[in-house]
Amino acid sequence: MLRSLMGAQKCWSLIRTRNLMEFAPKQAPAFFAKSSRRHYSPPTHIKQSEPANDSGTMGEIKEGMMQRLGLEHGYHALPKSREQLLKYTPKLEDLPPRAMQDSFTTAILPLSKDRTLQDKYVSYLGNVRFGRLLEDMDLFAAWCCHKHLVLPNLPEGVHLPYTFVTILVDRIDFTNVLASGTEDIRLSGHVSWVGTSSIEVVVWLEQMVDGRYQKITRALFLMAARNATNTGPSPVNPLQPANEEEKVILAGGADRKKKRQILSAQSIFKVEPNDPEQTLMYELYKRTTPTNTLELNKRILPPNCRWMEDSFQMSTIPSFPEHRNHHNRVFGGFLMRSALEISWAAAYLYCKTRPKLEHISDISFKKPISVDSFIKMTAYVVYTKDNYVQIMTVADVLDTQTGNQVTTNTFYYTFSSPDTVTEVLPRSYHETMWYIQGRRKFEASRTPA
Repeated sequence: MLRSLMGAQKCWSLIRTRNLMEFAPKQAPAFFAKSSRRHYSPPTHIKQSEPANDSGTMGEIKEGMMQRLGLEHGYHALPKSREQLLKYTPKLEDLPPRAMQDSFTTAILPLSKDRTLQDKYVSYLGNVRFGRLLEDMDLFAAWCCHKHLVLPNLPEGVHLPYTFVTILVDRIDFTNVLASGTEDIRLSGHVSWVGTSSIEVVVWLEQMVDGRYQKITRALFLMAARNATNTGPSPVNPLQPANEEEKVILAGGADRKKKRQILSAQSIFKVEPNDPEQTLMYELYKRTTPTNTLELNKRILPPNCRWMEDSFQMSTIPSFPEHRNHHNRVFGGFLMRSALEISWAAAYLYCKTRPKLEHISDISFKKPISVDSFIKMTAYVVYTKDNYVQIMTVADVLDTQTGNQVTTNTFYYTFSSPDTVTEVLPRSYHETMWYIQGRRKFEASRTPA
């Protein structure tokens, strides 16, 4: 049952950086302990001392969102039109400011009680499938956006004239807690920054271990607010910090926006590599070129190395209505789960042992995907260092008539192995650009958020 936020304001307090990761990990294999725990600086989220803002289960959240949006149950090839809601799209000046605490809420995945749900979430080792959690985090981020919105001029009984879409997932870091697939998981989150029509949401997961909730992961979602028919942007309530702690978090969100813009402008796919990277490219050339011949395109593979062209896994996925979001497009969470699972498989097969997911970065959503599409997922090992493997996974939509394909999403994952892994090396210039990109993502994953 969806409960009110009233009366919760006094319960909020910031998790300080020094305390954010201070919790004991659940028993794990010895090599997992090598991974450093994440610290987020500046702080990225608030916390309440009591669960006074509980939104119920994830199933109840999904039902609540459908009711607010006026959506029908069941699949309809042609969904009911929402054009009549366009006239209720608000103006920015009509929207009152909101604080972060206003959108703060929690929800439960009842894995301990729902046996059917357990079967979907548990791995063969008894741990939770992180891909499933990504689906829930994406949906929960959209729910936090709903909690942030207040439309004073919306007539009673009129459905919410908004559509929320995921633009990107900034980064997801993981702790050493091995989440069980048979115990309840709590999701918490709130809006941490807003633009005119964009919203950053921080979401974190916890599970009860030894009588207290312990962090599993934390993610930053960037959402776009669109009008009722998803044909244009819609303004959202401004964010007005309620206290000094919220001001710090808001400033961090603004800094992350600037950093994203800089990184996008400096992408290896847009501008040439910098000087140190060009030096690295030459070193790679020297290592893989024979010295006893000048034969064109003759390459040699150094010992304990593997060519990038031989280090990928691919799967073609037909999408169905069960994978749809509220607006009859393929749900972003489903894409994230599918990409993670093939990336994990690629890392497992490359390392020849079970890898540990350390970090997810820069999941971008370039184009919407219809529910009748064929989606090709290709996971490439693009960089390795010591016992780490960097995976770049590309999602392409295939045109069944022409055979053409269009890239709709890219995903970057960092995995660790208990042992030093075989070094991956690029053979072509194109692969070298991917190698440089993978190296950048790996180095970024080792720095605080």
